[in-house]
Amino acid sequence: MNKAFVKEPEGDDDDLEFGLPPIPAGTKNYMTPAGYQRMKDELLQLIDTDRPEVVRIVSWAASNGDRSENGDYIYGKRRLREIDRRIRFLTKRLDLAEVVDPSVHHGRDQIFFGATVTYQNHAGEEHTVTIVGIDELDPLHGKISWISPVARALTKAHEGEMVTLMTPAGLDELEVLSVSYPES
Repeated sequence: MNKAFVKEPEGDDDDLEFGLPPIPAGTKNYMTPAGYQRMKDELLQLIDTDRPEVVRIVSWAASNGDRSENGDYIYGKRRLREIDRRIRFLTKRLDLAEVVDPSVHHGRDQIFFGATVTYQNHAGEEHTVTIVGIDELDPLHGKISWISPVARALTKAHEGEMVTLMTPAGLDELEVLSVSYPES
């Protein structure tokens, strides 16, 4: 069968492909201003620089003749599909984004979206996390999604309070040691 007539599936598999959890139904895609800007910059980079360069390479490779054994052409077409998929994903996520500026809570001791929280678990281990949007999460650098169990347990708690977190090992008590927000 000719590849021109093969249709790629049109599901919302882009979320899974890029390793991100889907946005929960009925909720908004909350993001910090910095996270929104990073995604917007990536989208503009893909549209303005990366895609035109790959199109130029594919066009050049196509002009060389036999496309079936032309590595530049085959790789270029594959790369073009990857770029287009990422552009669709970023556009969809940015369209659904609701930018929340955490600096409006600067100086408060209650935990909301964008807070940097230091807490201690029942075993005495201290952890510092920042509650960010789904598209901004980076657990290795202490950035957790607002839909994560830890973030949900901490949200609306105040400095000095104890909160309960359900873990696979059972209930864990977390003590909120400090809460901070970025300055505007």
